[in-house]
Amino acid sequence: MTRVRIRIPDSASLKDKRQVIRSLSQRIRNTYQAAVAEVDDNEAWQIATLGIAVVANTHRHCEEVLNAIEAHIRETRLDAEIIDIQKDIEEFD
Repeated sequence: MTRVRIRIPDSASLKDKRQVIRSLSQRIRNTYQAAVAEVDDNEAWQIATLGIAVVANTHRHCEEVLNAIEAHIRETRLDAEIIDIQKDIEEFD
C-alpha cells in the first residue's frame, strides 16, 4: 500500500477538493486497477491523503504499478502537488 499526501493549492472549499480527488481516484482505478480511498485530512481544503493499494503475484509488479501511479499523478495532475509518499509493500507466502 502507498499513502500519497497531496496539496491542491487552487482548492477554495471541500467541494473543490472532492472534485479533484474524485477525478484522480477514478482515473487511477480505471487505468491501474488499484484501490483508492481518501484516508486522512478529510476536512482540510487544500491537503488530501490517499491510500492506494495494489495486489499482484510479485513484489516487483506491485512496485512498478505504484511507481507508475506516482508518475501519473506528477505528470497529469497539475492541480495536485505530491508532498509526501510512504510505500509499504508486503509479500505473502
